[in-house]
Amino acid sequence: MALVDAFASSPSPMVITDARAPDNPVAWANDAFLQATGYDVEEVIGRNCRMLQGPATDPATVARIRNAVRSAEPISVELLNYRKDGTTFWNAMTITPVRDAEGVAFYYAAQADMTHTHQLEVSMRGTNDELERLVDARTRDLSAALEQKTALLHEVDHRVKNNLQVISSLMLLKARRTPEGEARDALQSMAERIGALSTAHRMLYSEGDCTHFNLGDFATELLADMNAGLDPGRRRVEADVEPIAVAAAMAAPLALLLHELTANALQHAFPEEREGVVSIAARRTSSGMHLTIRDDGVGLAAVPPNPAGFGRNLVEMVVRQMRGTIAWADAGPGTTVEIDIPIQGSS
Repeated sequence: MALVDAFASSPSPMVITDARAPDNPVAWANDAFLQATGYDVEEVIGRNCRMLQGPATDPATVARIRNAVRSAEPISVELLNYRKDGTTFWNAMTITPVRDAEGVAFYYAAQADMTHTHQLEVSMRGTNDELERLVDARTRDLSAALEQKTALLHEVDHRVKNNLQVISSLMLLKARRTPEGEARDALQSMAERIGALSTAHRMLYSEGDCTHFNLGDFATELLADMNAGLDPGRRRVEADVEPIAVAAAMAAPLALLLHELTANALQHAFPEEREGVVSIAARRTSSGMHLTIRDDGVGLAAVPPNPAGFGRNLVEMVVRQMRGTIAWADAGPGTTVEIDIPIQGSS
């Protein structure tokens, strides 16, 4: 009885259907389910849960649910459902068969409203598209400027570098004054990305040839900055990067790429003070370069999904921009990322 009372008073929507009655109707629903859908209990009992479906409900997901029920197998899905008043919500549900001595007697479904998460994903996709547009536009501007190789070009870079440093400092200051949470983490991450871009700009013009970017030198400097903030007895970043000279237009994308992959590995691969190593390797190939970023952490499967996450999307966007390919794999232990990027004029 205590368990039934707990289910009935749970803030999570729950529903039980009668597997042995025609059309698998609802036999019980808690108050949270009624509040989430807008129906009264009399309007729910005896009806199939398809009553919550509507014009925009994905038929493929519905078919998956139907097949799982037919096979008496548990299933977890997200489905666009409709309340009684016609408004929609994203319903994350786990449906589990409940058996007795004669077989499946009921199906138990625990549910959660994921509408806000889907709204964030839509917003993030728009942000990613805008970022891609801005990165492409900025890269085109840099390509045109780098062809000049004049004192004016050095002055422009000097100002850009200083501006990036100012922006990074302002974002770090704002992060420190922001309460802990997603907003603070986002500000911190963006400041670090801008810092990586600033380093690439500084190194781009430290040599006489301002039309090329030395990936080996950048990796050395990046590692020095990252290792400076780590406990060397617990975690470290290593590199075996050939001194590959690439076009200056690739400086910003490559800086973002290496920084993002290394920072993500340090952040997610070693939870709860786990010790480990992140390694970066790069070598020339007949068509360009091959990058390998590897860690010996917990692996992709052990990291819970983060709907608000941005790092992996950014990495894949940058690789696409450079017309490359990327592959993510569990390395057992850890994660391996393999990237191939073409370089014009490679031999």
